[in-house]
Amino acid sequence: MDYRFHFDADVVFKCSFAREHRQLLCIEIQIEMVAIAVLFAVYILIYGGFILALVSGFSKVKRFVRTNSQPKTTFSVVIPFRTEEKNLPILLSSFEKIDYPKELFELIFINDASEDFSENVVNKWRLANGSFATTMIDNIRISGSPKKDAISRAIPIVKGDFVVTTDADCEVPENWFATFNDFILETNSEMIAAPVIYGGKKSFLHHFQRLDFLSLQGVTVGSFGLGKAFMCNGANFVYSKNLFREIGGFGGVDKLASGDDVFLLQKAVAQFPDKVDYLKSAQAIVKTAPTKTWMELLNQRVRWASKAKAYNLEFADNLAFTTSLANLFLVASVILTMTDFFDWRFPVGLFLLKLVFDWTMLSTANRFFGQSKFLFPIFSSVFYPFFVVLVCFWAIFGKFTWKGRKFSTSVSRA
Repeated sequence: MDYRFHFDADVVFKCSFAREHRQLLCIEIQIEMVAIAVLFAVYILIYGGFILALVSGFSKVKRFVRTNSQPKTTFSVVIPFRTEEKNLPILLSSFEKIDYPKELFELIFINDASEDFSENVVNKWRLANGSFATTMIDNIRISGSPKKDAISRAIPIVKGDFVVTTDADCEVPENWFATFNDFILETNSEMIAAPVIYGGKKSFLHHFQRLDFLSLQGVTVGSFGLGKAFMCNGANFVYSKNLFREIGGFGGVDKLASGDDVFLLQKAVAQFPDKVDYLKSAQAIVKTAPTKTWMELLNQRVRWASKAKAYNLEFADNLAFTTSLANLFLVASVILTMTDFFDWRFPVGLFLLKLVFDWTMLSTANRFFGQSKFLFPIFSSVFYPFFVVLVCFWAIFGKFTWKGRKFSTSVSRA
């Protein structure tokens, strides 16, 4: 009898201990769940802080109103091209519409080993438009960056006081040079980042790129407004020939496959911050073509992302790190919800919170860039974090293809 009593008591004790152990385990899991949820939410809020700061910076950059000054500034437009037979006619046609004295600008075309009839397209246009001062040269590869090589090849022969870079798949505005001339005469700037937008069709691919690019342009303008400029776009970039030489050109960053624009900007900001400015004028907006396939887009964004690993600017590094983590945590929240770790309302809440910050930036930028008919970001905002995470991992561990050439994403800081 006593034996059964002790046996039953032992069982009760074990059951009680097991129940308490399970309760403690449940509490630990709940604590972990709350901690992870708080971490995810905090990073979204930190990301939002960066975005709101950049929105504020965007507003600090005042729109430039043209003064219609007498044309005085001389420009040399440098256009590297590689296999752009289909895109070049649009660019060349836009040159014909430019309202600026032809004796004050020249066009320098650099053929980077094109594999189609691009050079023939340019030469045919040159023959038909003999009133333009034009030069055609071949690129000579001496570094890890074909585009930097092309620009460096052109610099010794430029005749203008200012170098203007653009791409073969762009369309430039009628008052492009006139607006630059007014801005230079008023501000004495020697390096000018200028606005770029995407054209394209109504497909989701092009819509997604327009939204993504609009946000990048918003960040660009915002960083200038905060006095922390670190990004620009080589499709619409101006700098004096003298400044290029003063900062040592592409010396120190010539091994990086990309970055003919941002690293030059960062060198100028570090050495001559008072000479660098942003031209916020609708009359200076250059339109460029989006990629035609998702694979091209991925390779392009990996190429852009690979530059971030060589940044030496605290603000840029922190922004890139926070943005990457915020998107990674959004993806992780979805995966954890699928394993029943989170209730579905949590990732939805995170996505909506981030959407509020993103919409604030997009709507602010759009008031200047004027792409309102393309602003439908809800589906894109759900897809975007997965896209960013893929690009980040690819940029860290993979390679990318650009203009038919393969490049490594491995870089070292300058």
